[in-house]
Amino acid sequence: MSIAVVTDSTACLTPEMVSDSNVGVVPIHVIVDGRTYYDGLDISGDEVAAALKRGASVSTSKPTPQQFLDAYTAAADSGAEAILSVHVSAALSGTYDSARLGARDSRVPVTVVDTHSIAMGLGFAAMAASRAAGGGATVEEAAEVARTTAARSQVLFYVDTLEFLRRGGRIGKASAWLGGALRVKPLLHVVDGEVAPLEKARTANRALGRLTDLAVEAAGGQPVQVAVQHLQAAERAEAMAQQLREKLTTDVVVCEVTAVMGVHVGPGCVAVTVAPAP
Repeated sequence: MSIAVVTDSTACLTPEMVSDSNVGVVPIHVIVDGRTYYDGLDISGDEVAAALKRGASVSTSKPTPQQFLDAYTAAADSGAEAILSVHVSAALSGTYDSARLGARDSRVPVTVVDTHSIAMGLGFAAMAASRAAGGGATVEEAAEVARTTAARSQVLFYVDTLEFLRRGGRIGKASAWLGGALRVKPLLHVVDGEVAPLEKARTANRALGRLTDLAVEAAGGQPVQVAVQHLQAAERAEAMAQQLREKLTTDVVVCEVTAVMGVHVGPGCVAVTVAPAP
């Protein structure tokens, strides 16, 4: 059976990753001063950062069920006999629900998976599912690969301020830090599909150094794949990636987060995802 894999733009897959894995990406909406853009198609992370810095009104909105149905129809037109739709945590976005609604009208069966993750925690899971499907796995087997990869991955990140997470309603359990947030630099992670506090540091440099250490600990001496992502913090990200390459003896992908992620983390963010090796 020919199985197509679809995800959403919070997966932060680069064009090269999309091409290599053949995963379809449905863009989430980014709204700037009342105008709607499609994440990754007509707005970038840099453009979102610029909008945030100038004080524009910036928000996000889930894809419509019709967008998902269009993606499923395109996959069926290309020969897919079944579709695996792998998505951002339902606790962080309504994207999963939109995918399920779109799946109802698909002319081929669609299995929708909530990974309880985000960013490359989702991206690595979608790519792993695509590899499994390409290797002859059934839809349910590929879905289990996606769930397992996401569950065994760790998404760790640093933000200059909690303000953007607060504005977007994605702050989760880290809201407990809001009162003293001006005096600390927060490290966060994704737990059970939600943003949760991890550690505090007094300076950005200490926070980023600790983030590197935590990523090494997350690897646990096992073969892993690693991605370092950022929003207008390329030097920070590349410096961290180089340290991780040396400490983990593995390749490290460095890329900017997509626009939809940028809305919620703000400029200066650095994120690290550690996932099982393929």
